[in-house]
Amino acid sequence: MKSKLPLKIILTIFLSFTTYYILFFNFKPIKVGLDKITQEGLISYILTYFIIGIPIFAGTFLIDRGRSILKNLGLLSNIYIGISTSLLFACPMFIGGFLYFKFNKEIHFENLIAGTVVAGFMEELYFRGFLFGLLFRKTNLGFIPSIILGALIFALGHLYQSKDIGELLGIFMITFSGAIFFAWLFVEWGYNLWVPILTHTFMNLCWELFQVDDSALGGKTANVFRGITILTAIIFTIWYKKKRNKKLIINRQTLLLKKRNDK
Repeated sequence: MKSKLPLKIILTIFLSFTTYYILFFNFKPIKVGLDKITQEGLISYILTYFIIGIPIFAGTFLIDRGRSILKNLGLLSNIYIGISTSLLFACPMFIGGFLYFKFNKEIHFENLIAGTVVAGFMEELYFRGFLFGLLFRKTNLGFIPSIILGALIFALGHLYQSKDIGELLGIFMITFSGAIFFAWLFVEWGYNLWVPILTHTFMNLCWELFQVDDSALGGKTANVFRGITILTAIIFTIWYKKKRNKKLIINRQTLLLKKRNDK
């Protein structure tokens, strides 16, 4: 079924995400204000993410009022599939962590949860579930034009971790590629957002549990195992779909423009 008002949908997505991103730059003062109320840093951190995400939820509702917001964002899909697949995908990184890196003895529980569960959930919800997901599902835009803006913003948002130009470029390429990878998983697993959420979370968890690197870049050894994790996810996803006689949604016909709106 073709989208009747693609321009209106694209404009709604753009305005909603822009408003969210403006609010994101006020993350710290909002959290500080909530800290005074909750007296719990982690709770304030989570609440702040939901507060600045109000434009995202409003935009999702306006785009498709006949369907649940959570369903449109991919959150009503099977979470057990997300858990099982993401654990399988992340195994190489955990094996590499145990074999080649020291355990991080300075882990702070709240920071661990914030940097893994909360970051994985919120980044996938807003970037893949909303910005990419609704562009790809509700308009005739193909995979590349649907992901490019979100991947750029996602990558640029991680550049604060860099200390020099080489590290900056490396972090940009890693996070930009990561955005594309998570979006691909989202689509090919039937718009089940739990697959990229939990894969992202477990990959972050490995980075936190072991003394891998202070930034998203990592060294040669870390990136070998990260690459194996990504390759495992891609190969298993393709094998799983072929075994069930399902075609890949992202192909030559859906890279730039789609003839039909893929819901």
